[in-house]
Amino acid sequence: MATINFLYRSTKEKAKLNLRLLFRYNDKDFVFGGKTKIEVSKYYWSKQHKKKSKDIEITNYQTEINNELNKIENHILKAFNSVNPESINKEWLNTQIDYYYNPPQQKKDLPTDLINYFDYYINYRKNEITESSLKKIRVVKQLLIRFEASRKETIFIKDVNDKFKNEFVNYCKAELYASGTIQRAFVWVKTVCKHARFLGIETHNQLDGLTIKKPKKTDRIYLTFEDLSKIENISKNQLTDSLNNAKDWLIISCYTGQRISDFMRFTKELIRTEDSKQLIEFKQKKTGKNMTVPLHPKVLEILNKRNGNFPYRISDQKYNDYIKEVCKIAEVNQPTKGSLMLETEKDSKIFRKQSGTYKKYKLITSHVGRRSFATNFYGTIPTSLLKEITGHTTEAMFLNYIGKSNKDLALEITKYF
Repeated sequence: MATINFLYRSTKEKAKLNLRLLFRYNDKDFVFGGKTKIEVSKYYWSKQHKKKSKDIEITNYQTEINNELNKIENHILKAFNSVNPESINKEWLNTQIDYYYNPPQQKKDLPTDLINYFDYYINYRKNEITESSLKKIRVVKQLLIRFEASRKETIFIKDVNDKFKNEFVNYCKAELYASGTIQRAFVWVKTVCKHARFLGIETHNQLDGLTIKKPKKTDRIYLTFEDLSKIENISKNQLTDSLNNAKDWLIISCYTGQRISDFMRFTKELIRTEDSKQLIEFKQKKTGKNMTVPLHPKVLEILNKRNGNFPYRISDQKYNDYIKEVCKIAEVNQPTKGSLMLETEKDSKIFRKQSGTYKKYKLITSHVGRRSFATNFYGTIPTSLLKEITGHTTEAMFLNYIGKSNKDLALEITKYF
């Protein structure tokens, strides 16, 4: 839940009040500030604003200021509740303050049906939304298009209620969508509807109470040190140049803990040496966070054999295909629980995730390096340091990522007794 504070931050005798937005998201506290157009004297704010007065002029002035503070507070909180907290930053707050004083003129033909409003939402937030989120929103929109076609009735924003939710869930289950996919899609539906409400479009009074429970955590696939040893020991003549290149990237990913969108951009120019240690510096594409990661000896071995260069870049799809083949050749084939994208029926060309037990190499994807690093080094490297390398904001997020429960943590602590 978000809260608003107002502060007098100037050394001048008269100044405009500052607004401060505070909220907690994913176990992390956020504070962003902006400036209002509410101007008061320093004396009034510190000596008179919160004190009862017998002077009618002061009392009237207090009422006037409080009314204005309440209006802008309600405006900001309403805007806050209409978007994903991950998109909120200082720029967003200042935009909302500006909207309070200069309300944008909305088109009379603002869409009221859900699917067309998805397009409006994307355009409205084009300067805030990440490429990753944009891709997810478009996938949800396509799902809604198919759902609407099946029900043969337009989905209006005002009709998103409990009945709609149940129809949506039943349709997705019939289409063999995974529980996690259904839950995440519905979160986006609610987000878009709340945004529409912020702009004055009618929504159902059940909207805020609509939820779909998150499914139980799925099995976390990672490569153990034993698996990595098998991969490293594949003889060169067993691999084509493309597979050997992918194999080196796989090892690099498992010892740097980064996403494919980051490690596939690694070049020798990003490396610097400090106190005889080699570090790589880059900005994470997903989070925008500046990273400094020490290069593990396994990574340095690969660079040394490549004359200081990283392997050549390849597409995400080719990388995913190649590392499965590399792991198959390395005989990383122990039975492992997980999910695979499989065709629902022969020649249907419709693929859905299906849970089961498969040979491990079949479950390997580009994300395996990041999870392998986090899991393999947990308990060896302090968690506070590990999360700095993976880029997780808090230790709680990191532990959830590798699937550690309270019981696991308790057992870890007993090692120090």
